[in-house]
Amino acid sequence: MRCFRDEACLDLLDRQTFKFQHQLMDHPALSLQNLANVLPALPADSVMSSKGLLSNGDDFEDVMCGNTGSRFAIEAVIENIRTSDSYIMVNGPEAHPSFQPLYRELIADVEQIMKRRGLGNAAISPKLYLFIASPNSVTPFHIDRYSGFLMQFRGSKHVSIFPQWDERVVSSQNKEAYVANKNTRLPWDHNMNELGKTFEFHPGEALHIPFSAGHHVRNGSEDVSISMSIFFSTDQSHAWRQALRFNHAARPVLRRLGLKPAAVGRAQWRDSAKSGAWTAIRKLKSLRGS
Repeated sequence: MRCFRDEACLDLLDRQTFKFQHQLMDHPALSLQNLANVLPALPADSVMSSKGLLSNGDDFEDVMCGNTGSRFAIEAVIENIRTSDSYIMVNGPEAHPSFQPLYRELIADVEQIMKRRGLGNAAISPKLYLFIASPNSVTPFHIDRYSGFLMQFRGSKHVSIFPQWDERVVSSQNKEAYVANKNTRLPWDHNMNELGKTFEFHPGEALHIPFSAGHHVRNGSEDVSISMSIFFSTDQSHAWRQALRFNHAARPVLRRLGLKPAAVGRAQWRDSAKSGAWTAIRKLKSLRGS
């Protein structure tokens, strides 16, 4: 593999979280000089930022998506990010030519891992997210709607990751609403930290965050943090996402009957059936709309 060191733990994709080594240190696409050129060239709504330190309990998506600043403001933030308590999230840096080779190599590695696990041959909707953050910045507790690998290039982090299907961390109802994009503020209690595992995360290291596994991040105090994730779906995680959306739509109907949908992630045959049903419902709605 070109981007990841081939380690046995890679076979745990979407079963549990794990840390391993990546092979992308000093990649020219990720230098601050290149980033200062790339970010202004991307569409303005691809570059999201926040001023001031966030904390667990904040609605991460709402804060970031509500702050798509001007190109000039983003450039100024990069120049002063060490002391500005700022957080930049870049959606899809692969749109810039300087990221295209890295993007293709990461996809190739992901697909090799997927094939070994029997989770399909092609990564579904792969996308890069780039994160540039001041020292001590916090990424609030949230879940991702995809499987992902997080890679660190500069600075350090403490990353706390929680079991993906533990109802004590995120209830089925909250997870369904989050994946359906209906509610992105998840309940948080600091006592939940006892349920997770915290990793010290340094340049050259990578973390696998399984589909929908809750997590939060605190950057180290010594330097600006630069990290990047590749998000993607496998055949399995795509079915999970579709099944969660099906449950979200079915829940109010079943509630009137005194019932609730069976939780996703417990029976593959049931998740596949719900995924198929959701796909059929969406196609029917599309035909009616046309």
